[in-house]
Amino acid sequence: MDNKTKAFVYAFLSRCYQKELDKKAIEDLKSNEELLDLIGPDTKKWFLSNDIEKIEEELNVDYSSAFLINSQPVETLVEDSKGEILVGLQNPVMQFYFNHGYEINMNQTDILAPDHLSIELSFMQNLIYRNEKKSAFEFLKEHMLKWVPPYLIGIKSLVETPFYKDLADLTIEFLLSDYEELKNSL
Repeated sequence: MDNKTKAFVYAFLSRCYQKELDKKAIEDLKSNEELLDLIGPDTKKWFLSNDIEKIEEELNVDYSSAFLINSQPVETLVEDSKGEILVGLQNPVMQFYFNHGYEINMNQTDILAPDHLSIELSFMQNLIYRNEKKSAFEFLKEHMLKWVPPYLIGIKSLVETPFYKDLADLTIEFLLSDYEELKNSL
């Protein structure tokens, strides 16, 4: 997969985990059968057989239940049994950003954790866009692959819509595929 396509997929995934999808995002998805095919056949069928209002309502409930109420897609919450979000350079992800010359401006987002799945996916998008293969490989290996696959496997039992079930599978498959591709290119 070329870098432009990979960067797009990382950006798309980042947006999907950032917050619930709004009407515009749902309309865009509904009109993009190629992207629906990528997400999964159950999602495509569900999107094409339901109206936007129903999709929006069910996705909102699913997102809120899975990613806000019952769990949060934050690395330190998943990895550390203390159940607290680490901030600043005591957060291993912030340390990774810092060590690789990146400053994450948390004031530009509603997300309060630098190791939120959406931020980590966005960071990967940036690394891929800049063709920083070694850093991307290290970040996947040291961070994302340690917590994202088990987290998303668990999330699948909390969600009801085909979209979030398929999105979890797509995310896991994509991260593993990118890891293998990066490993082979280094």
